[in-house]
Amino acid sequence: MSELFDEPSDGLNAPEFSVSELSGAVKRMIEGEFSHIRIRGEVGRVSMPRSGHVYLDLKDDRAVIAAVIWKGVFTRMTTRPEEGMEVVATGRLTTFPGQSKYQMVIEDIKPAGMGALMAMLEKRKQALAAEGLFDPARKKQLPYLPEVIGVVTSPSGAVIRDILHRLRDRFPRKVLIWPVAVQGAACAPEVANAIRGFNALTPGGALPRPDLIIVARGGGSIEDLWGFNEEIVARAAAASDIPLISAVGHETDTTLIDFVSDMRAPTPTAAAELAVPVRMELLSWLDQQNARLSRALTQGVAQRGQRLRDLSRALPRVDTLLDGPRQRLDIWADRLPQALIRSVQMRRVGLSETAGGLRPAALRRRIESERRHLSGLSPRLAGGLTRVVDTRKEALARRADRLNIAPLQADLKRKSTDLARLSLRLSEAGQRQIDGWQRDVARLDRLRETLGYKATLKRGYAVVRGDGAVVTTSAAAGKATALEIEFADGRFALGDKAKAPEKSDAAPKPKRKPPEQGSLF
Repeated sequence: MSELFDEPSDGLNAPEFSVSELSGAVKRMIEGEFSHIRIRGEVGRVSMPRSGHVYLDLKDDRAVIAAVIWKGVFTRMTTRPEEGMEVVATGRLTTFPGQSKYQMVIEDIKPAGMGALMAMLEKRKQALAAEGLFDPARKKQLPYLPEVIGVVTSPSGAVIRDILHRLRDRFPRKVLIWPVAVQGAACAPEVANAIRGFNALTPGGALPRPDLIIVARGGGSIEDLWGFNEEIVARAAAASDIPLISAVGHETDTTLIDFVSDMRAPTPTAAAELAVPVRMELLSWLDQQNARLSRALTQGVAQRGQRLRDLSRALPRVDTLLDGPRQRLDIWADRLPQALIRSVQMRRVGLSETAGGLRPAALRRRIESERRHLSGLSPRLAGGLTRVVDTRKEALARRADRLNIAPLQADLKRKSTDLARLSLRLSEAGQRQIDGWQRDVARLDRLRETLGYKATLKRGYAVVRGDGAVVTTSAAAGKATALEIEFADGRFALGDKAKAPEKSDAAPKPKRKPPEQGSLF
């Protein structure tokens, strides 16, 4: 390769190369010398066209290197490059002859130390805070006593055991565990899918929907906890309709999910304590309230009784209430005879004065006048009575229409039909339930027959007992004084106390001629 660039010998012309040959030679030299390199620098311009490839610049204070991340590699990366992030990129150098430039093909990229991670975390935190995901006003109140608690954590760690133990001590509740990876590349998508999965459950379905979600993980380094700093996890927690408690790491560890969750617990055990109250404390509080209620009722009755007694002492005596009216009655009783006598005398004088002015002729004229007036009214009376009778008859007919029994009979018939239909549905539902119970009993009976050792004996196996106990080894069989072999159709005894084989309920089989050897051992 070096001979391409050697100067020509004296007397010879300089060699001629085509552009493609020279570009190919440069490409082979660069790829051969820099086939695997690691570069530390700051991410500059980042471009993501529709092809899915990522084009970016790696730079420091004096130089810039163009880089590319192919689509298949980018989808597998856990760290996504962002402008201004300090990273360590691993890959190889190559050239692009079409533009006469060299570039780095990145195969892996990681933040360059703790400072870069914290800078990227701070940038994400500011972006999410600007969207209002950290706003305390959007955080939901935790249920006081949830029926079902969903836990998103690793099923094999000590975290789930601590949570279950604390819930069992405080107030046992139903717990649904969604197993996820709590670190590594699969952590963030699995945790986000678990939160969305719990929210997608139907309330009252076959699998109950949790009333509260706990996302928990034990302590670790910032790299171990990084999955809970991913934006996909934070957005899934913020979008959760179910109240969520984050319990990631120890008390000093802080991740993005802590800011968007409805409640942050310093440890997984503390999350269980926040989820449910202490049952014994509730019972004690209930007893105290019951005692307070009893005391309040007793004191209230006693106070009202004392109040009634105080009011009764302020009221006058019953006998004194009647003294005044009784005395006034006596006074008026004494005055009544004289008043009656004066009243009769006054009316007698008035009657005498009035009778003096009456004459028979005047009375006859008055009677004749009233008779003529009455005779004039009598023809009008018949027509008026007829009209009144007709009016009352029409009103009675209208009321009779309202009292028609036909609508009542139609309503009674319709309700009788509904009652018969409901009775038929109830009968059919009861019969279906009884049939289901009978099928379950039959299935369990078949399962019992299958799991019993009798079914195993029918497939050609046998049970050997020595001195009444089951024998499983040849040494135990040699020590036994008497052996008994149980087949599917009965038992066969061997040894000093041999007995005739006991027959079972199965059909008898033809006897075989015993072998010449008298014992199996």
